[in-house]
Amino acid sequence: MAPKDTFFRSSDMSLTQLYIANEIGREVVSALGELGQVQFRDLNPDTNAFQRTFTKEIRRLDNVERQLRYFRSQMEKASIPVRPSTEFSDTLAAPLASEIDELAERSEGLEQRIASLNDSYETLKKREVELIEWRWVLKEAGGFFDRAHSHTEEICQSVDNDEAPLLRDVEQQVPRVQNDDGQAQQSFVEMNIGFVAGVIPQDRIGAFERILWRTLRGNLYMNQSEIPDPIIDPVSNEGIHKSVFVIFSHGKQILSKIRKISESLGASLYSVDENSELRRDQIHEVNTRLSDVGNVLHNTKNTLDAELRQIARSLIAWMIIVKKEKAVYDTLNKFSYDQARKTLIAEAWCPTNSLALIKSTLQDVNDRAGLTVPTIVNQIRTNKTPPTFVRTNKFSEAFQTIVNAYGIPKYSEINPGLYTVITFPFLFAVMFGDFGHGFLMALTATAMILAEKKLQKTKLDELTYMAFYGRYIMLMMGIFSMYTGFIYNDIFSRSFTIFSSQWKWPDDIRPGQMVEASLKQGYRYPIGLDWNWHEAQNSLLFTNSLKMKMSILLGWAHMTYALCLQYINARHFKSKVDIFGNFIPGMIFFQSIFGYLVLTIIYKWSVDWNAKGVSPPGLLNMLIFMFLSPGTIEQQLYPGQAGVQVVLLLLAVIQVPIMLFFKPMYLRWEHNRARALGYRGLGEQSRVSALDEDETNGNLNGARDSMASEGDGVAMIAQDLDEEEHEEFDFADAMIHQVIHTIEFCLNCISHTASYLRLWALSLAHQQLSIVLWKMTIGGAFEQESHTLRVIMIVATFFLWFVLTIGVLCVMEGTSAMLHSLRLHWVEAMSKHFMGEGIPFAPFSFKALLEEDPVD
Repeated sequence: MAPKDTFFRSSDMSLTQLYIANEIGREVVSALGELGQVQFRDLNPDTNAFQRTFTKEIRRLDNVERQLRYFRSQMEKASIPVRPSTEFSDTLAAPLASEIDELAERSEGLEQRIASLNDSYETLKKREVELIEWRWVLKEAGGFFDRAHSHTEEICQSVDNDEAPLLRDVEQQVPRVQNDDGQAQQSFVEMNIGFVAGVIPQDRIGAFERILWRTLRGNLYMNQSEIPDPIIDPVSNEGIHKSVFVIFSHGKQILSKIRKISESLGASLYSVDENSELRRDQIHEVNTRLSDVGNVLHNTKNTLDAELRQIARSLIAWMIIVKKEKAVYDTLNKFSYDQARKTLIAEAWCPTNSLALIKSTLQDVNDRAGLTVPTIVNQIRTNKTPPTFVRTNKFSEAFQTIVNAYGIPKYSEINPGLYTVITFPFLFAVMFGDFGHGFLMALTATAMILAEKKLQKTKLDELTYMAFYGRYIMLMMGIFSMYTGFIYNDIFSRSFTIFSSQWKWPDDIRPGQMVEASLKQGYRYPIGLDWNWHEAQNSLLFTNSLKMKMSILLGWAHMTYALCLQYINARHFKSKVDIFGNFIPGMIFFQSIFGYLVLTIIYKWSVDWNAKGVSPPGLLNMLIFMFLSPGTIEQQLYPGQAGVQVVLLLLAVIQVPIMLFFKPMYLRWEHNRARALGYRGLGEQSRVSALDEDETNGNLNGARDSMASEGDGVAMIAQDLDEEEHEEFDFADAMIHQVIHTIEFCLNCISHTASYLRLWALSLAHQQLSIVLWKMTIGGAFEQESHTLRVIMIVATFFLWFVLTIGVLCVMEGTSAMLHSLRLHWVEAMSKHFMGEGIPFAPFSFKALLEEDPVD
């Protein structure tokens, strides 16, 4: 029986072989995908994607997926909403092969219909835009002709005009014209003047005029007018500001140049009649066409939207089905195919405790298919390193993510996520100790937890999703911050006065007099920091010393606990050499120095130095001189201190060569002894594949024979595979590795202990920042003498104080404290025992697939 899955270690894993009838291969994989407990191995690693068995089916599904994405893009273009995937999560079952075929045929027909309607709509839209532009050209052309004629009449009176050779020729040919439109038209004909009319984007009109002027050397007359309403582009569906232009010039070649330049700059040219009555007929005709096109366009749009709305009701469900089906065939491509027996063979890792569930699931698939051929589950006992799978729930998942971000736990080693559930929020709270700020954080987390079902269905931005994903971490951090804030006696930089103080002030206090408080006889403050310290001038000096020593104590406890887990790991892996070569000397080294420091701190706190009449000795200098001058004591802390420190220092020094040489020498002796006894070398590997003919056929036939006698649908057999993964022993490598480990451990004992002083530094910084914020905002309002002014100031400054409290103290300071707590776990604690060389368990799971790549 496999041990029960816990959060303390990774789940016990089994390597299994599955022998599946080809007829139900798709259904079996689909059922296991819904279960999400099986990680399949690729049995065809040397076969490329185009030569695999089910490539044709995957290509077909790729085409269906492309068609569904096309429908989605058309819906977004038409602003048609789709049903969210949450409405289908409980109703989508594995479809039959015939249903997939029907979906492929239906999507093909729908794509043709939607594409046809869309093309018709775009064609009609382009025609509508052309008619609208033509109407604007016809409306503006009459005014252009009048202005062009009046301009011609003025220039004809000029004797000399070198800048307008076109109009100078007009002067020589036509002496005078009237303002009548008919006469103007006759004048243009007699002068052999033609024109080009059209529409051009407004942002190109300047370049258009310059190019024309330079190309034609001034032999033109141009009028342009901006269209007040933007023209909707049928391709981009964006409004573009355009202008109508009419260019007068003479000569067919010049007019041809004007047309070419206009078209090259994206202008649309339209025909305009010179006669005003004919232009009115053209406008009437254009309006009639616009009305007809508008009606057809409206009907086409309604039909297209109706089709898209019908598709939108099931589009997400189709996309989920196709995504799942593609994943099924991708997984089937990892299987080996037995041509003789028409059987699919698969290898997979799965939790041992899930084998019964997997077996029952396969039995259900067999029963639904009505097959007499059993699905065989062959459990393999192997030395191959299994993947790491730690079962989590919605509370522990975020804590495990913190550990996995640093490294995946090695299979069956102690999971740091277990103690991280408590130590991570607690160390955060030591730096963030304020009851009020912790309450706001816990309140926010509680609100997200209560509304988690609603928030899970809502599309959140990245920052909000991070906070929602870590809502239980935030809740624990808030609760622990309330606790440490109560111990620190801090609530929004104010103090609790629940209990009476242990300090009493003199009765006769004069203004400006420096006074000292005295302890009450027979009474001590029940818990935490006495609130009277907040009013004392030397409060910072007191809390500074208290929190600095407290951070050393917490760091020692945290690292000692982590170091003890090294022993549990070594015992679990039955590695006595790690116990005697790493754990015991490492523990003695650490406790001889820093364990001794912690004991001196506690002893110094427990002694009444005032009653002795001496000042307490400095512990930092004591620790320094313990190394620099062994046996020399400047200020004695306790009797016999010099001898104790010399003994402890010798103990610590002796452990260094033990850590350096014990493990490599022992491994070398063990290796030589094994070779002398004639055992196979560690580097001489042997491997038995699931595809070996004799064993595979024997297991398959034997299992089928047993199934025939038992009448069951799923067989469970066992097989041993001796898959050694060890490398040949190399003494030089082992020695180098051990030297690096010893140097790192000894140096890290010092640097890591000092690193915990961040608990002291950030705690003081948070407290002082909170005090400054209170005094600079709402605190000053309470000092106003006028009651009316006081109320106004309180109301005015409360909003500023609250916003800064949330933004600066809770969000920014909270993020800083969280990152420091993260570092203390990743570096200071986990380095004492954590290997982090595991392979993540990546089961074939539809749920994980849709979470990684959501369809909506």
